[in-house]
Amino acid sequence: MAKIWQKSVTVNELVENFTVGLDREFDEQMAAFDVLGSLAHTRMLHSIGLMDAEDLQLCQQELKNIYKDIEAGNFSISPEVEDVHSQVEFLLTQRIGDAGKKIHSGRSRNDQVLVDLKLFFRHEIQQVVEETEKLFNLLIELSEKHKDVLLPGYTHLQVAMPSSFGLWFGAYAESLADDLEMVLAAYKITNKNPLGSAAGYGSSFPLNRTLTTQLLGFESLNYNVVYAQMGRGKTERVIAQALSSIAATLAKMAMDQALYLSQNFAFVSYPDTLTTGSSIMPHKKNPDVWEIMRGKCNRLQALPNDVAMMTTNLPSGYHRELQLLKELLFPAFTDLKNCLHMATFMLKHVTVNAGILNDPKYAYLFSVEEVNRMVLNGTPFRDAYKQVGAAIEKGEFNPDKTVNHTHEGSIGNLGNEQITASMNKVVKSFDFDKVKEAIDKLVS
Repeated sequence: MAKIWQKSVTVNELVENFTVGLDREFDEQMAAFDVLGSLAHTRMLHSIGLMDAEDLQLCQQELKNIYKDIEAGNFSISPEVEDVHSQVEFLLTQRIGDAGKKIHSGRSRNDQVLVDLKLFFRHEIQQVVEETEKLFNLLIELSEKHKDVLLPGYTHLQVAMPSSFGLWFGAYAESLADDLEMVLAAYKITNKNPLGSAAGYGSSFPLNRTLTTQLLGFESLNYNVVYAQMGRGKTERVIAQALSSIAATLAKMAMDQALYLSQNFAFVSYPDTLTTGSSIMPHKKNPDVWEIMRGKCNRLQALPNDVAMMTTNLPSGYHRELQLLKELLFPAFTDLKNCLHMATFMLKHVTVNAGILNDPKYAYLFSVEEVNRMVLNGTPFRDAYKQVGAAIEKGEFNPDKTVNHTHEGSIGNLGNEQITASMNKVVKSFDFDKVKEAIDKLVS
């Protein structure tokens, strides 16, 4: 089958296989979004007189049928077809004839790919936000449930000061709230319409780009057509930074979990069904889920560099290696969503050790508490510090294990209500309902 760009020369098979690469595999994930772009584009063509009402109706109806096939899992890209855009146009033309040949007026595969990617990324970001919000809510719940259970805090991996499970769970919740600020920035850059930029230099047709922006639920346009093309690579780089931010939070939490599950710490435990054993050591309960998560999330933190290396020093305009960004970003979304889902699943089954500080090795946790008590009773700080230090050196330190932290964000005043309000504010800023309303209208 001839390619939609092909004229009279057939491309060498070795060249074609090398340049197409994994495009078909990843393009299938964009199929629904390619149809959405064409639904909006054909309505716009009709509005400017480039498609009559009869052809519009034929195109719209059959594109919606293809969309339903995709949603039902009844769509694939034929081996002889180059990409998803070609497959959709081929099916449309096969089913409705000449009307299907008109849908490419006023656009290039360049802006067609761009709008598909933007719609795909927008959808994937929403799923990441939803999974992050589930984990956040569970962390806040666990923080409140275990707020009175103390555990050691460390600096330099040395026993330092009292902490609590309320603080520990809440810390990761607040980290996720900040991570979503990064994701929101990526979403805002993603949620701009490149359709109508064609090959990166616009079109002599009087395109109505504002109309397709509204139909597809984009917040605004990528106005400058050259920048719309330059945005490919930049959008991916910003998204990669956002995904890596969440991954960094999960990687640190996974490391804590693996550490805290070890016998030397024994701060938390999990049912046997959620851990794995050893082939020769019958006592082992290995934290494989958290270790795999740590590895995946560490790899995700390399994603921004991978994207940057793919795009650094490219001049303006389109370049074929940009298609390789799909091979980086598409699996990254899948991995991160899986990690978020598994973190939530595991933490639903966590048991915390309520008696950690009964162990005498944690007695020195309370040295600062004792210094502060003396200061509150009028002893200068440096004198109190020396007196407590001397008692520790002589083995005479007998700690009072009462903890009285009242300031914002401390053991006795977690600030979870404020953290939750911050999270709710950023989630609301994504305005997913507006997008859903636009897409529902487009496919109805």
